Amino acid sequence: MADLDPFLVFGAPALGEDEIAEVVACMRSGWLGTGPRTARFEHEFAGYRRVMPNQVAAVNSCTAALHVSMIAAGLERGAEVITTPLTFCATINAIEHAALKPVLADVDPVTQNIDPDAIEAAITPRTQAILPVHFAGRPCEMDRIMAIAERHGLVVIEDCAHAIESEFHGQPLGTFGQFGCFSFYVTKNVVTGEGGMIVGRDVEHIARARMLALHGMSKDAWHRFGDTGYKHYQVLECGFKYNMMDLQAAIGLVQLAKVEAHWQRRLAIWHRYDEAFADLPLGLPAPPAPNTRHGLHLYTVMIDPGRCGMTRDGFLDAMNTARIGTGVHYLSVPEHPYYQRHHGWRPEQWPHAMSLGRRTASLPLSPALSDEDVERVIAAVRRIVLAKVPNRLAGA
Repeated sequence: MADLDPFLVFGAPALGEDEIAEVVACMRSGWLGTGPRTARFEHEFAGYRRVMPNQVAAVNSCTAALHVSMIAAGLERGAEVITTPLTFCATINAIEHAALKPVLADVDPVTQNIDPDAIEAAITPRTQAILPVHFAGRPCEMDRIMAIAERHGLVVIEDCAHAIESEFHGQPLGTFGQFGCFSFYVTKNVVTGEGGMIVGRDVEHIARARMLALHGMSKDAWHRFGDTGYKHYQVLECGFKYNMMDLQAAIGLVQLAKVEAHWQRRLAIWHRYDEAFADLPLGLPAPPAPNTRHGLHLYTVMIDPGRCGMTRDGFLDAMNTARIGTGVHYLSVPEHPYYQRHHGWRPEQWPHAMSLGRRTASLPLSPALSDEDVERVIAAVRRIVLAKVPNRLAGA
C-alpha cells in the first residue's frame, strides 16, 4: 500500500562513501574553515567552467555570491536592477541587501526565462544592471541579453543557481556577464550542503568580491595561520561573513568529479518522464533550444485545472499522499506579502510569471533516484491525473 512506502524526498542529494571519506579526512586534518580544500575546489571549479583560478571565489551561498557581486560591480546605491519575477526570493533579497532597487520583467511563457523584450521595455535612466536567472538549468537568451546590456551600458550578473552544467552556444553560463553566481545547496546539481561560487570576468572585481566575502580582510585564515608563519591582515572594506569552509569544499570536490555522470543520470530520468507523460494533459518542459546545454535541474509540469480536472495544490496533496515529495518553482515573487507591501507589486502586472507560478509543480529529478523510484513517480502521476481525466487523453 502507498502509505507503507518510504517517503521519496524531493531533491535528495546523491552522496556516497567517497564524500563521507573526504569529509572525515578534512576533519582529521584539523583544518575545517577556509583553507586548502576550498582553494582546491575553487581551482577545479574554475577548470570546469573554463576560466582561470583567479576568476573564481567560493562563498557560503549563491545569495552571498549575488550580494557581493553587485557591490563589487560598483553599482550606485538606489540603482535599478532588472530581473525575473519567476525566481526564488533570494534573487530579489540580494538586490535589496545591496541597497539597489529590483525591477521585474516578465518571462517567456514557454521557456519560463526572462523575456529580452520585457527587459528592454523595463530600462529607465536609473537602470544599471540586468540579473537573468537561468530557470531550471535552461539558458537564457544570452546573445540578446548581452546585446541589450552593451547597447545601454549595463552590468550583467547571472544567477546560475540551477545551471552548473549549462551552456549557451558552446559557452558556459556564468561567463557571459561581469559575474556569474552558482549554488551548491543540498538540492542542487553539485552539493556542498550550503555553498556558492562567484565567477568573475575581471580579476580585480573578483578579488574585491573575495575580500568582501571575508569581512573585507586582506587575508583569510589559511594565509594567516598556515605553516609559513603568522601573517598580518588589514581590513580594507566593511565586508561580510560569507566564506566557504573546507568541510563544505570537501563534499564539493567529490561532487564536482561526478558532475557529468550525475547530469547523464538526470538526462535519462528526464527522457523517461517525457515518454511516460506524453499522453497526459500536463504541460511538460519545452525541449532545450538548439546549440544549448540544459542543466536539467528541475523537471516542472503544469497543472491546468481546465485540462487536468484538479488544481496544482490538489496535485501536490495527492503526490504527498502517495508519499512522493514535490516542489513549487516558483510562486511568482509578487505573490508574497513582503514584496506587495514594500514595492506595491501585484501578480497581475507580470501575467506570464503569475500563470506559471500558480500551475507549476516540480517532480523528483535527483541522480540518487533508482529506476524503481522513477517508475514509482511515474505511476503516481499517471494514477492521480487519470483518476481526474480518464476520457481526456490524446487519442481517447
